[in-house]
Amino acid sequence: MSKVERLYHLHNILNQRRTPILRQDLMERLECSQATLYRLVGELRDFLGAPIEQDSDSRGFYYDRSYEQPFELPGIWISPGKLQALLTARQVLGNVQPGLLEGELESLQGRITSLLQQKGVEPESSDSRIHIQHVAGRAVPARMFQDVLAALFQRQRLKIRYHGRRRDEESERVISPQRLTQYRNSWYLDAWCHKAEGLRSFALERVREQTLLDEAAREVSQKDLTAHFDQSYGIFSGPADNLAELRFTPEMARWISEENWHPDQQGSFDASGSWLLKLPFSSSRELLMDILRYGADVEVLAPDFLREAVAQAVNDTAALYS
Repeated sequence: MSKVERLYHLHNILNQRRTPILRQDLMERLECSQATLYRLVGELRDFLGAPIEQDSDSRGFYYDRSYEQPFELPGIWISPGKLQALLTARQVLGNVQPGLLEGELESLQGRITSLLQQKGVEPESSDSRIHIQHVAGRAVPARMFQDVLAALFQRQRLKIRYHGRRRDEESERVISPQRLTQYRNSWYLDAWCHKAEGLRSFALERVREQTLLDEAAREVSQKDLTAHFDQSYGIFSGPADNLAELRFTPEMARWISEENWHPDQQGSFDASGSWLLKLPFSSSRELLMDILRYGADVEVLAPDFLREAVAQAVNDTAALYS
């Protein structure tokens, strides 16, 4: 826990109590020593103006409530976790296509912005200083969102006409929606496909038609959803039965070593300063595209079929320019 997070946490603890809290309790909740606790109390009181008092009997700390206005941390003293959550929520709301619950979403976005302004994160009378780019996102019609959300939360089946990119074919399917996922600024519906008799992930922008059916959706446990969709690399589902081993150059390692490619990845530096990254995958398509982004700054060490696929893609690209 960082110093900022401890100060914020200390303020929240004292602000929510009406009685003194003992030093030992504070030390346990803040995960710090007594010396660190006293430094935090001093900074909160002396530099930020918090009305902290110490009870003469229990030696516990509390906020003096005799002031007309309750004390609030000034400026950007909002916890990093909550700040990121607010900004992410506003980004996702802003990324929903126009027409879908337009008034309600605008109101919710306005409330988030108002809270950020109260905390001093954004000025009240000018453009936002925080800019989040939406890159390569694919638009989804508002009507589709309405039907998908209705099916999800009312637990009903959907009949869809779906165009698959890989085979360039359309098919009709009845699906039981399980969850909606936003990945790299695009929306995917994880569902049980009654035609394939298995779990599938559908890109919403490839759904040509959808009809909400008056049939109860088939339920799939969260454990099974996680096992099927979340173990492999990227958006491609299935058991992660392959392990990629990548070596990034020392220069690129300064960036890659701080990136999270997969929850179960393993990374380490070798003697030359290169970054060795291991991560599980099933389908190699998305991983192949991500590897090619780094050109000569990355080498696939294993498995052999992935190394050969990268080499073939590089040769094919070079042939275009020969």
